[in-house]
Amino acid sequence: MAEKSGLSLRTIQRIENGESIPRGDSLKRLAIALNTSLDDIIDWKIQEDRGYLTVMCLSALAFLFFPILGIIVPLVFWVLKKDKVKNVDRVGKSILNFEITWVIFFFSLIILLFTGVIGKLVLFINPEARFSLGLVYAAVLIIYGYNLIVIIVNTVRVASGKPTKYIPAIRIFR
Repeated sequence: MAEKSGLSLRTIQRIENGESIPRGDSLKRLAIALNTSLDDIIDWKIQEDRGYLTVMCLSALAFLFFPILGIIVPLVFWVLKKDKVKNVDRVGKSILNFEITWVIFFFSLIILLFTGVIGKLVLFINPEARFSLGLVYAAVLIIYGYNLIVIIVNTVRVASGKPTKYIPAIRIFR
């Protein structure tokens, strides 16, 4: 094995006795010497890490700074560990689907408010009604509050090992 891999006999002995773990170039040389792939040599295990899941859920709170961050930050957490940590793929997709749905709804509401469509609709329904800026702030606060509550509830659920429930959510990631 030492001859085929180009590694020293002592290195091979340490690896066989479990005294050292091959990394990088040594691992590649062993794979070539054994005529196999790195995936076959390395024991890729999907680990359970509830702490990572909890932090990923909390990362959606970035929406408080700017709505799109509620998508981008969890997306980074999801992409980094989706194949390495148990349930990250499922929870990450749930978070992203919910946050994308929330952002679409939020920006649609803002567009409707600024174009005056909602004001005209309120006046059409009740011509004597008064449309105030306070209603706009209340609507935004309610939408932000809902997102905050959903994130906190699901973070607690993940931390206690229960499945998440992000509702409503357009299923973009399946």
